[in-house]
Amino acid sequence: MALSGLDIYKLLPKTNCRECGFVTCLAFAMQLAKKAVSMDKCPYLSIEAKRTLAESSLPAIKLIAIGEGENKLEVGNETVMFRHEEKFHHPPGLGFIIEDNLDDSAIKKKLEKINQLKFERIGQELKVNLIAIRQNKDKNRFVEVVKLVAENTPLALVLMSEDLAAQEEALKLVGVRRPLIYHATQDNLADFAQLSKDRAVPLVVSAKELELLSTLTRELNNQAVTELVIDTGKKPIAEKIWDLTQIRRLALRKSQRSLGYPVLVIVDADDPYIETTEAATYISKYAGIVLIKGIEVERVMALLTLRQNIYSDPQKPLQIEPRVYPVGQVTNKSPVLVTTNFSLTYYTVLAEVEASKVPSYIVSVDTEGMSVLTAWAAEKFTPEKITDSINKFNVRERVAHNQLVIPGYVAVMSGDLEEKSGWEVVVGPKEAAGIPAFLKNLYL
Repeated sequence: MALSGLDIYKLLPKTNCRECGFVTCLAFAMQLAKKAVSMDKCPYLSIEAKRTLAESSLPAIKLIAIGEGENKLEVGNETVMFRHEEKFHHPPGLGFIIEDNLDDSAIKKKLEKINQLKFERIGQELKVNLIAIRQNKDKNRFVEVVKLVAENTPLALVLMSEDLAAQEEALKLVGVRRPLIYHATQDNLADFAQLSKDRAVPLVVSAKELELLSTLTRELNNQAVTELVIDTGKKPIAEKIWDLTQIRRLALRKSQRSLGYPVLVIVDADDPYIETTEAATYISKYAGIVLIKGIEVERVMALLTLRQNIYSDPQKPLQIEPRVYPVGQVTNKSPVLVTTNFSLTYYTVLAEVEASKVPSYIVSVDTEGMSVLTAWAAEKFTPEKITDSINKFNVRERVAHNQLVIPGYVAVMSGDLEEKSGWEVVVGPKEAAGIPAFLKNLYL
């Protein structure tokens, strides 16, 4: 846990020697607390003080990287229990379990579907992260399937086998892709610890009780194995939520570093509805990685959308770049619609303009990411702002007409906008759903 300025001051020599560049040790401590300076600036810090300060600067939940390149997944390094306190930083990885007792053609079909699970929503790409290969048969079949999966997907891998020899053979094939190996337990800890060290890959460590799990992670740390993901095994959903919450609380509030790691959850429900709702619950409540079996588009998109919503910054609205966006094969006769730069508003309007088949210009006004009515109430979407935007973006040079379409909810500003901008203002529909019919009947 980060130390306050006063906590740091207690560790300093309190000589006010000024060799650090600050007038007093207290001033230096306050800057250290804000991470504005390095503790190396103080030449008189004791070894014990340096150790304490170094430990306090470590994240409460370690950041773990799985995979490589653009498909690398980073989980952990969270700083708060509740999103409104600041924000959540690293969205949980969503992955799919492939059993090695499936035949090759079935595996290839699943991989083809999984590779296509990418969606665009309010300007962001939503995609899945992991493929987990689970051993059910012998070592040779497991290694064959690992090779098959690696050749047919760029996604990060999880190797799920308690057979050390099978893990070793699989890592010879895919070790450079930095897979996550699953899993070390009380019974095989030494062997899997050595494997993780030798191959420099992250390791899942599992135990049902948090106290035992904490003991195992400390033992692994003593063996210089620190790239860990933790797992409390298969449990009813209520017990699992309890584990996830307690792990997060102990790491953040109690500075229990032995539990300061991302948590992996495996959802093994056969019912598609139960699997999806259970996975959604774990995404909402502190899971670092969620592994499921279902690959249906509608279920996956729902989970990715939920993840996007939870891991957006609650203090910073999603927004697009303010500018003019041409939609379709625009000409100088194309309508000009004005809206805000709130992502959800813009993409809703965009979808309806595309549906209308009427090539149009959309002018996105900088409202600091606020929706139409919110921005109008906050005086961010005003005649002056709109006028400045259409002048800044040289809208007059794009069209031969003089009509500007504004949202119906702000019809009250139409007269003032006409006076300030010199454009003829046409009041559009209140709801975006009315845009297609409106545009088809708009005569310029």
